[in-house]
Amino acid sequence: MTGIVTSFAPKKLGEILVANGWLDAAGLDKGLAAQQAKGGRIGEVLMRIGLITEEQLARALAEQWGLPYVESLPPVLEGRWLQLLPITFAKANRLLPLSEGTITQVAVADPLLGAPLDDLAGLLGPIALAVAPSNVILHGLNTAYDRASGTAEQVIENLDSEAVLPGGLLEEPVDLLDADDEAPIIRLVNSVLFQAVKERASDIHFEPYEREFAVRYRIDGVLYNVLTPPRRLQASVTSRIKIMAHLNIAERRLPQDGRIGLRIAGRDIDVRVSCIPTVHGERLVLRLLEKGAVNLDLATMGFDPAQLEQLRRILALPHGVVLVTGPTGAGKTTTLYGAISSINSPDKNIITIEDPIEYQLKGIGQMQVNPKIELTFASGLRSILRQDPDVILVGEIRDGETAEIAVQAALTGHLVFSTLHTNDSASAVTRLVDMGVEPFLVSSSVSAILAQRLVRRICQHCRAPYAPPAAEVAKLGLKPGAYTFYQGAGCAECTQTGYRGRLGIFEMLILDDPLRSLILTHPDATTIREYAERHGMRNLREDGAAKVMAGLTTTGEVLRVCQEEYE
Repeated sequence: MTGIVTSFAPKKLGEILVANGWLDAAGLDKGLAAQQAKGGRIGEVLMRIGLITEEQLARALAEQWGLPYVESLPPVLEGRWLQLLPITFAKANRLLPLSEGTITQVAVADPLLGAPLDDLAGLLGPIALAVAPSNVILHGLNTAYDRASGTAEQVIENLDSEAVLPGGLLEEPVDLLDADDEAPIIRLVNSVLFQAVKERASDIHFEPYEREFAVRYRIDGVLYNVLTPPRRLQASVTSRIKIMAHLNIAERRLPQDGRIGLRIAGRDIDVRVSCIPTVHGERLVLRLLEKGAVNLDLATMGFDPAQLEQLRRILALPHGVVLVTGPTGAGKTTTLYGAISSINSPDKNIITIEDPIEYQLKGIGQMQVNPKIELTFASGLRSILRQDPDVILVGEIRDGETAEIAVQAALTGHLVFSTLHTNDSASAVTRLVDMGVEPFLVSSSVSAILAQRLVRRICQHCRAPYAPPAAEVAKLGLKPGAYTFYQGAGCAECTQTGYRGRLGIFEMLILDDPLRSLILTHPDATTIREYAERHGMRNLREDGAAKVMAGLTTTGEVLRVCQEEYE
């Protein structure tokens, strides 16, 4: 092949696999029979029927053709090939330039590509081949093009010289990094979505105002202004997103909701779209959910060892109601997902009813609320009880009917998890009574109530200690003394914010027998909280203070989410 530098020493692939102990003779015979029946190359056939791995095939191909094997990629892949080589071509042919010079080394999954390698040699000059597994090559391509992709600001800079037309808006890319669409609005929207995923944003806000059009990202629970496109682009951007979400672009007077399924750099992203009319145009909020990326390990959510042990004892109960409380965005659903995932096993029938279903959990039946057909939490919960469940998760207790059914389910031998919108754990008891549940039913059915908030975690790459002033120590409710706290200085890893990621602070109220008796006397939330704190419950601010002293978060974060409850 012209321009390709290599040395061939052909051997039979099957013999190489057997000689290295990756395949036995019986397996080779099975592969040859499958090849004769269905065709294809022997290596691909053996991998398809599960007899060898992708890495073993790559190693065997390298040995067969006398080529080097690439076990790991350089930490940074860059060069002129990023501008010359389309990612669609590189992905389709599983090839990745590794180094540039007089001869360019290229990792390939298949050394016998033929014409594509000739094309590559014509583009980059002489090339020398190495062999790597397909998954290693794809990861390298995604990482390299991720670094090289232009930002939304760069796309906007190029818009002045381009016609802003909604033409071609129906063309939806499979992977945003693969998109070669030249329509400027499509490139702008793709850039905004890609940059949001890259910066770990949970939400994107498109906000039209009288003289400007703002784009903001919510990162670790805090909104940041990231972009201000020209106001004239607002209608085109909105139309593009509405088409991607299969919404009615002609309807601009009513709120609409939709979903977008995306692949960005090989990652599956589920986007929930909410569109509402405002005085200056339609306002859009996009919630980004990365499939498979949700953290469901209770041990990494922020529980200290004592809290975790307490929670695991609650989860081992055969029946009862376990409530998680807190405001919207406090991570309640994620905690519940972690709880039911930790007890999920083949001998348990776990069913949920949610609005919406945020993540799909393997081995768990999940039902979506749909008020249009009168499928509410209450009606769905009644149906679940006829499905012989062991564990039930109710997304939220919103009314007395749902509360009553959940309590009755717990009393009849089911373990029920749900959420309530209350400020602290003690208020959940009075909220249930206010909904119409009798105090004796609350007392006999509820096992535990967990209140939680989310605080930003200090970036571990730029964390620095400091001695806090006495006023700061007092705000956390700590005794006067010498303490060492930490704060993030800001670095590239945390985009100069000083924070990266979030963790929970918790308040766990366990209903013991004296507290159950107290509930029968119709106490207010303050009385319940005072009783619980006297008997060892650590409230939200105290748990936050412990995490500040451990160097996990800052005083400002703790006071931001829970100061009002204890002033």
